[in-house]
Amino acid sequence: MTTTAAMQSTATPRATVKEWTGLAVLALPCILYSMDLTVLNLAVPKLTADLGPSAVELLWIVDIYGFVLAGALLSMGVLGDRVGRRRLLMIGAAAFGLASIAAAFSTTVWMLIAARALLGLAAATLAPSTLSLVTNMFRDPAQRTFAIGVWIASFSSGAAIGPVLGGVVLEYYWWGAVFLLNVPIMVLLLAVGPWLLPEAREADAPWPDFVSAALSIVAVLSLVYGIKLFAHSGPSLAVGAALVVGVLVAALFVRRQKRLADPLIDLALFRRPAFSTALTVNIFGFFIAFGSFLLIAQYLQLALGLSPLEAGLWSAPSGITFVVGALLTPLMTRLVAPQRLVALALTVAAGAS
Repeated sequence: MTTTAAMQSTATPRATVKEWTGLAVLALPCILYSMDLTVLNLAVPKLTADLGPSAVELLWIVDIYGFVLAGALLSMGVLGDRVGRRRLLMIGAAAFGLASIAAAFSTTVWMLIAARALLGLAAATLAPSTLSLVTNMFRDPAQRTFAIGVWIASFSSGAAIGPVLGGVVLEYYWWGAVFLLNVPIMVLLLAVGPWLLPEAREADAPWPDFVSAALSIVAVLSLVYGIKLFAHSGPSLAVGAALVVGVLVAALFVRRQKRLADPLIDLALFRRPAFSTALTVNIFGFFIAFGSFLLIAQYLQLALGLSPLEAGLWSAPSGITFVVGALLTPLMTRLVAPQRLVALALTVAAGAS
């Protein structure tokens, strides 16, 4: 009897209604995180007619969100460990809402680009903070596995519903209204988050290396700018200068990582064939997938003459299958080796193209 009581007292606590409700709240910013990667695609024709961006400026409007997000993601994860994951999530949610309003009411191209960059910086706080909170809220292994599955599916859902919601909004409102979809959800998160979400932090966690984060962002943006400028106007002095700056800053970033006790990225990982191969496949996979989302949205509207709503609905099947694939992959890896599953998925995607 004593032994049984002791075992029960030390058993892993199971989540209650509060934790499950908190998971539903955490899913909302995750949906917005990925939705903002696709929701703007359908707005490009109206945005172009209103602000008149050049081809290069239009690419910056679309891409700057993802570039800044990726560059700041690791640093924000470390910062959350230091200052508190819930606190960082609340700060990021408020910044995301304000940046969304700034993007919605942008009156110039560069104002919109700056707002989209701030959106990416704010979004970088969402993914690591929400995942850390999920793992702290769900201690039971089975419940934690399910909760993380919901967390992953919410990102896929955002990519799927982005075109549909964007199409509905653009059918009746101006292009900036697609950004206002973010505001009520962030207000809800700020209102209920402090009561439903526990704080979690590590007192001895190091501060993130913001210099490394800045170097990585500058290197990527310089290289991307050079490539975009070359595609638009051909070789020039500006193209060469941008590419040289990108390479030099990237070299400084690598040199700094080798000297730091706690580098932003462990460069030794890239010497592992499994890691390097998986990363390369992932990069090209996302490049093709999100590039296709943008091109198909323009083709449906500009070439076929569909309305934003019709284009959004025609884009929905690919997003829905993206969600289904994300949910089925953990089950399929139990039956098929991951490398074979990736090869099969790429073959199917190539055949469908």
